Amino acid sequence: MANTSILLCCGLGAVISSTYRVKKPLIDSVYGAQGESVVALKYATIFTTFLFSFLFHSLSVRFLSQLSFLICLPQHGIALVTPEYLTHLLRKATVLNIVGNRLSHTGLFLLLWIFGPVMAFSFSLVVLFVFHKMDFVAAKEKINVGIA
Repeated sequence: MANTSILLCCGLGAVISSTYRVKKPLIDSVYGAQGESVVALKYATIFTTFLFSFLFHSLSVRFLSQLSFLICLPQHGIALVTPEYLTHLLRKATVLNIVGNRLSHTGLFLLLWIFGPVMAFSFSLVVLFVFHKMDFVAAKEKINVGIA
């Protein structure tokens, strides 16, 4: 996801900074907001969202790498690395990954916002159902795993 975010940032940066009028067909297809400043605001918002997504994914990978290194350390006598510290690192990495994923999905929503409100609204409904499926475990699945 970090690679995807940075590639989308590079593509948006190329579109924003181009002297060739690539943005002209996009301006004509935007529903409701035809102004140059509004389109620039949309691009800047999308660019910032993907940059923060890249940041959070990179930090998540950093914590997971540190965790895997610390797990493999040999313990001689005194345990320098406690299981609580490893759990803390895993929680940090998981939270950063979740935030990065949410920012990536928000960036995709904003990317469709360029083409009009109908596509953005339909994508937000689809993402809402996907997030609900990812966040909540069904009772049937809880029984199979042995949670409830």
